[in-house]
Amino acid sequence: MSIAGAAVAAPSGQVLVVEGIDTGERYLTHPVDDGSTVALSYTHSVEKTPVYDEYRVEGETLVNTRMEFESYGWGLPSRVNVTNVNGTFVYDPPGPITTLETLSVSPGRIANHTLIVEDTRYDLVAETGARDVRIRVERRGLTDVFS
Repeated sequence: MSIAGAAVAAPSGQVLVVEGIDTGERYLTHPVDDGSTVALSYTHSVEKTPVYDEYRVEGETLVNTRMEFESYGWGLPSRVNVTNVNGTFVYDPPGPITTLETLSVSPGRIANHTLIVEDTRYDLVAETGARDVRIRVERRGLTDVFS
């Protein structure tokens, strides 16, 4: 098989990218596919209770599909139908909560932001030095595979 033949047969794909908002520095990349689950877990800054936001990868977008929280506070949905599961409010609507091309996060030491990609957990504070980041999905082409 020639190199050109190998390049044509080589897969292209998607990666989840965590990069600095101000610098563009890449802190993390993780392979994802359409349908992959990406989540952000943290402690609410005011309520001091756990929050879990779940997203599904669709092309180059992150579709917020589920939220779990233990109290109503700033930034949490208060006028939606939730299910109470052992003291945790679960908002799991039939359609998307929101669809984002980028998710901006300010990882905090008290909030202990954790990024979960499928079954892999990343401590965003440690990985980024608590710097503001954007999380996005990037399609990789053949040139990226071989660079």
